[in-house]
Amino acid sequence: ILFSLQVIKVYNEDDTSRALEVPSDITARDVCQLFILKNHCIDDHNWTLFEHRALIGIERTIEDHESVIGVQASWGMETDDRLYFRKNYAKYEFFKKPLDFFPEHMVSISSETNGILNHSQLVQTFLNASSCPEIHGFLHAKEQGKKTWKKIYFVLRRSGLYLSNKGTSKEPRHLQFVAEFSDSDVYTLLAGRKKYGAPTDYGFCIKHNKSGGARGLRLLCADEERSRTCWVTAIRLLKYGMQLYQNYIQPHQKQKVSPVRSISENSLVAMDFSGRKTRVIENPTEALSVAVEEGLSWRRKSCLRLNPHGGPSTQSPTSNLVIHRTHPWFHHKISRDEAHKLIAQQGLIDGVFLLRDSQSNPKTFVLSLCHAQKIKHFQIVPLEEDGELFFTLDDGHTRFTDLIQLVEFYQLNKGVLPCKLKHHCARIAL
Repeated sequence: ILFSLQVIKVYNEDDTSRALEVPSDITARDVCQLFILKNHCIDDHNWTLFEHRALIGIERTIEDHESVIGVQASWGMETDDRLYFRKNYAKYEFFKKPLDFFPEHMVSISSETNGILNHSQLVQTFLNASSCPEIHGFLHAKEQGKKTWKKIYFVLRRSGLYLSNKGTSKEPRHLQFVAEFSDSDVYTLLAGRKKYGAPTDYGFCIKHNKSGGARGLRLLCADEERSRTCWVTAIRLLKYGMQLYQNYIQPHQKQKVSPVRSISENSLVAMDFSGRKTRVIENPTEALSVAVEEGLSWRRKSCLRLNPHGGPSTQSPTSNLVIHRTHPWFHHKISRDEAHKLIAQQGLIDGVFLLRDSQSNPKTFVLSLCHAQKIKHFQIVPLEEDGELFFTLDDGHTRFTDLIQLVEFYQLNKGVLPCKLKHHCARIAL
């Protein structure tokens, strides 16, 4: 059997690229697998192919089952369209924590369920053709052919997206059809304020597969990240339904024993190993003081890292300052805005993080961390005591001899942070 081969060019975050010759029926997941193998990445099922349309300022996740050549075929002659290979930790997170993705006030379900839905029922309604989930709420919409945006009540159903031309009325005579998704895709806006005069940073749009340029876009804008995520996720689920669920479970079915051990947040408990018997610590105050105590003991037993010749090294303060530089979570001199962009690109879910040099204070570092779909920045301050150098996030209560230790500690203990460090932002060279 002869397969026709085509050339695709794929980029990563630092805009280096690599061209590949691939069969014409290759899917997005196949392309990711190729890059995972070529770059010796760990396959944690978060690697994703993105469609990036720079000229019109939009981007979307290409679903794992989609034909990459098919996506490219819709580009026309524009040379600014690109495929990006990078992490997307949020790609299937709604299957794990649907209640985080669908705020109760935005969802109603017209089926036999009464009362509040639990996690599995909520996703089931989207996958089930017989039940009718409905997302509703106000969005800013750009008026066709004008520069102005107007706040309108929208309703999303299985049959498509509608706007109400009378307040929040959902009566059929007041609902006006906007789009359906069999031949359209949902994209996020990359610079909606600058490019389209959007009122907030949380823009998204619906684009018909056959339309080129910005004129065919239906531009919408939410008031907050959580609302935008809800609309975009619901459109993906309504468009692909069961296929998305198949994409999500497929890699897990292939390998029953995963090389990457994943531990559920909830299965980690505070334990006391000090007595003869280990016990679970129930009291949160006690758990916190144990965490602080652990930080101090890490500091005391610290200096047994290997030196380049394989023996243990007692570190000098200067080695403490550079030991972290080879780690994928350390991003050296990137700015606050760049850190923000990198985390947003790789998925706004709890625990996505990176460390970087502080721009305002050259001697300190910053931990940038996502929690509740917001990115927060925490200063890591170096302290010197008796000629020894330590790092702290909490004014010296918990101290670490280097940043590696600090990261390892906060991967296991929440401490003063809003959540544990879970997924680091990585940049890879293709």
